[in-house]
Amino acid sequence: MYKLIALDMDGTLLRGDGTISERTKSAIQQARQKGVKVVLASGRPIEGLERYLTELGLTTDDDYALSYNGALIKNVGTRENICSQLISGKDLHDVYAVSQQIGVNTHAFSTELGLISPKLSHYTVHERDINGIPLTLIDFNELAEDHQIIKVMLVDEPEILSPGVEQLPVDYYDRFTVVRSAPFFLEILNKNSNKGNGVSMLADYLGIKAEEVICVGDAGNDAHMLEYAGLSVAMGNAFDDIKAIADYVTHSNEEDGVAHVIEKFILA
Repeated sequence: MYKLIALDMDGTLLRGDGTISERTKSAIQQARQKGVKVVLASGRPIEGLERYLTELGLTTDDDYALSYNGALIKNVGTRENICSQLISGKDLHDVYAVSQQIGVNTHAFSTELGLISPKLSHYTVHERDINGIPLTLIDFNELAEDHQIIKVMLVDEPEILSPGVEQLPVDYYDRFTVVRSAPFFLEILNKNSNKGNGVSMLADYLGIKAEEVICVGDAGNDAHMLEYAGLSVAMGNAFDDIKAIADYVTHSNEEDGVAHVIEKFILA
């Protein structure tokens, strides 16, 4: 019945130590052998997915990945961009000005420069290190208004970020997709960029119907794809609001929750 399963990474596929269990790897391979597309759908850049795509063998011309919360959909084998939806340097200038007013650190991803930030803050270093990517320090105001930006992120301690989020201009929620991907990350993307639209566009591209799709996630940036999926699954460790919209709640990421879903709904 199911032809595609989209998996969030952090807090879902990955355990707390950043590894994938052998049981989960085996379940993924068995699903693929049955002809099911297994797609990683993450807020990470594609570079931050590559080691896991390789580890899972998802590297052929028939494999696809969603990065940057669906802002970029890529054929892993051919490297072809199936879809990209961006914001502008002008948008970045605006968000940066607001971030300075509310006292929250920020960084962004540029199509040309990769990870960029005006400051070497703790969570920007964390972003650089977990994805194994270079960081360019730059004054955002130096970038041209038409500079292509994949996403901008407000990044700070939860006790700083949460009250800052409450001060965001109300119109941001109309202008952009705004998602809380972690207690310390708030992501601002193109209005049409979210995991739900990303999975939907990929499914359409592959000729797969929504009711033939399973989506599995744990955090706010997974909500759109859970709302889209024929079968939406929240991890046992998911935010309460994510569990509330899910059709099924599986085990936690430390208890092979993804493997359990595949075994129950695909391999059974």
